[in-house]
Amino acid sequence: MTTAETIVEKIRAIGPTLRKRAPEAETNTRLSDETIADLAATGAFDIASPAEFGGLELSVRDQLDVIIEASKWDGSVGWVVWAGASTDWIPAGSGPRVLEEVYGPEWVGPRVAGSSHFPASRGRVKKVDDGWLITGGPWTFATASLWSPFTNLGCIAEDEDGTYLVALQVPRDDLVFLDDWHVAGMRGTGSVSVALKGDELFVPEYRGVDFRRITSGAIESGLAGSLWKAPALGWSFSLMAGMSIGIAQGAVDRFLERSNGRPIRGTTYANQLEAPLTHLMLAEVHSKIQSATLMMQANAVETDHLGELISAGTPESPEYMQLFSARVLMETAYAARWCAEAIELLQRNSGATAIMDFEPIQRSWRDARIITLHGALNLEALSENYGRLMAGLQPHLVAGITTLDRFAPASAK
Repeated sequence: MTTAETIVEKIRAIGPTLRKRAPEAETNTRLSDETIADLAATGAFDIASPAEFGGLELSVRDQLDVIIEASKWDGSVGWVVWAGASTDWIPAGSGPRVLEEVYGPEWVGPRVAGSSHFPASRGRVKKVDDGWLITGGPWTFATASLWSPFTNLGCIAEDEDGTYLVALQVPRDDLVFLDDWHVAGMRGTGSVSVALKGDELFVPEYRGVDFRRITSGAIESGLAGSLWKAPALGWSFSLMAGMSIGIAQGAVDRFLERSNGRPIRGTTYANQLEAPLTHLMLAEVHSKIQSATLMMQANAVETDHLGELISAGTPESPEYMQLFSARVLMETAYAARWCAEAIELLQRNSGATAIMDFEPIQRSWRDARIITLHGALNLEALSENYGRLMAGLQPHLVAGITTLDRFAPASAK
């Protein structure tokens, strides 16, 4: 039986190779197909796949350990593994036919990518006979799309039902992958934009689902495990913080490795690891990373528990689910900030050579900051929303993947 521990050990075994390949991945703005194959061989892309289709279907808590280990060696590797795992709830919530298409065939790599599940989507869609007609685009930040058989595109619909977001499962052969991933960090993720091959694309009806139906679990998937009842925000964002944690842990390991026997200029210390100022800095770094780790482990455990309660027919109240979801979002943003701050301390104490392309610490420094800039991790906005709930007020009602009003009691709505 493949466990999280087994996968972590396999990733750790290829970790030095992943780190060695990182500079080339940055130059090419994508992971190599060889890296994708190596990761697939560890089982990293199966951790959130349904057991009914041969997937490992690990708990969110176990998935977190895998994301942390992958990220420790290369942030871009962790991001692609995270994108694959944290998107699996979308096809699961889209119905049995989509599930069969995504997980039925043999495939090496992530099974599905997602893009633009926010109101700012440039995609537009309208209902037509037997399906949907997509126009617009491109769809940005389509992480894992380069290696996935499908990309789920967020599109805005406007009809008699109002204005709403639709998730549309689109085969890779219907898409064009743009060469526009030229960024400051996470360069190896290949998170390019995707566009339609033509001006419009017809998608069969079953491949397009009102996103509100996915996030609310309105469509029966036929999957037995409690993972598929777990709150999507708890699942996606607990794992997202795992990237920050893993990158920071990897930066600590590299700092200790390169600092042993290295003098501190302007002092009499011949070995940086013997200096009190290093000891104080390391204690602060540890505290920031440990705080993030314990918080996300707790959130992952609670996410699993909430899924079990729903599966047992005894779900928590809407008020509780709304508060939990708002808290996970905010705490993920804090975890990302703390880990980025920890790496900045390590970077500042690593000397001028730490800015060289060959030095992993500078890449960790850039990658960790990129996570804090993710569109779903606006710390101030998330803090305000959580604070509003604590004060007895409703949060700002924002549609898309991070919407909180879907959990609100009817009276509040």
